Amino acid sequence: MTTTDPLVEALLAVSRTMVAIAARNLATLGADVTLPQYRTLVALAGQGPQRSAVLARELGVAPSTLTRMCDRLVRKSLIHRFHRHNDRRSIWLGLTPQGRDLVGEVMQARRTELATIARTAGLTAAPRDLTMLSAFVRASGELPDDEWWRRWSTSADPVDDAQAMRAARLTPNAIA
Repeated sequence: MTTTDPLVEALLAVSRTMVAIAARNLATLGADVTLPQYRTLVALAGQGPQRSAVLARELGVAPSTLTRMCDRLVRKSLIHRFHRHNDRRSIWLGLTPQGRDLVGEVMQARRTELATIARTAGLTAAPRDLTMLSAFVRASGELPDDEWWRRWSTSADPVDDAQAMRAARLTPNAIA
């Protein structure tokens, strides 16, 4: 099925390409994670520790699906579960240093492959093109690359309750 919008058609093709590159990089690095598991790790890298219910909503999966996926990621030592001292009912999820490092390795491999593809295709970007791509990233709810890497660099650091509340986009009264 096609649309009459050439931009949407081009973005669909780029989306398929990006998924293929991510899958290829995971396989090349020998990462024992599926694409949905990897997306979970990327979300935790960009947003920091999150309550499991918030992460399930963000990923668009049922809480039980997230629980099973996270069971596997915990067994692989890529994430850890924990409770905040002031909210023992909520389960929080965060990256381990191994999980953060895996995400960084895959992202660097993707960067290298994308640079090779762009160079091979003879692509250059005019400022207008970069503005359009940045607007697309913002509209999709994703972080710009520099902000994502800044958050990635601290994503496996121990967090205090104030950082956890910001990560969950809650006010202090909401989890007290």
